[in-house]
Order: sequence, then structure tokens, then C-alpha cells
Amino acid sequence: MKETCLEITQRYEIGFLEIGNNEDHVHFLVQSVPTLAISRIVTIIKSITAREIFKTHKEVKKILWGGSLWSSGYYTNTIGQYAKEEMIIKYVKNQGCEYEKIHQGKLNFDLA
Repeated sequence: MKETCLEITQRYEIGFLEIGNNEDHVHFLVQSVPTLAISRIVTIIKSITAREIFKTHKEVKKILWGGSLWSSGYYTNTIGQYAKEEMIIKYVKNQGCEYEKIHQGKLNFDLA
């Protein structure tokens, strides 16, 4: 997952500031350009990661209900004047399950 996300960074104006997971969720803290719609960012991340996981781990698709890696829903929030980065990180870490950080990046001001 981590390697696929870092490849997405190279192809799109999406930077992964943090990637983490718990028992049945993956959390991404991403940075992108204001001209890229949030729905497009989500679509890029979900479609490319699913394709790569199914390619490298064919057994995963067989155990999934309906064969889909990701649910249709997602939660997003933006960091800016009223929501600081620390608030979003705290939200992700307090989802009631043990959280494991698998990647931490840095802000890329070239994307902003």
C-alpha cells in the first residue's frame, strides 16, 4: 500500500503526509493542489491502490464481499484556517481502534 501511494505522488499532484491503518480502515492525510477536486483525489487513490493490491495479492479479491476493496463512502476534511493539521491527525488516531502509522511525509509547498 505504502509503495503504491508513493508512486501516486510521482504521477499526480497528491502528496501523502501520513498513511496509517487499524483493524479494518486505512487513513490517509494528503496534500494536493486546490484545483484538484477532493472526489477526484479519492477516486485516484482508491482505484490505483485497489488495482495494485488485486494484481499482487489475487487472493484478496476472493475473500471480499462483492469483490470491492474499498467501500463507496469516505470522509474528508480540509486543513486551513479553521482545521489545523494536528486536529485531523488527532481525529484519525482517536477512531476507537489501535492505529499504526506506516508512512509519514512532509508538506510539499510546490503542491500548495
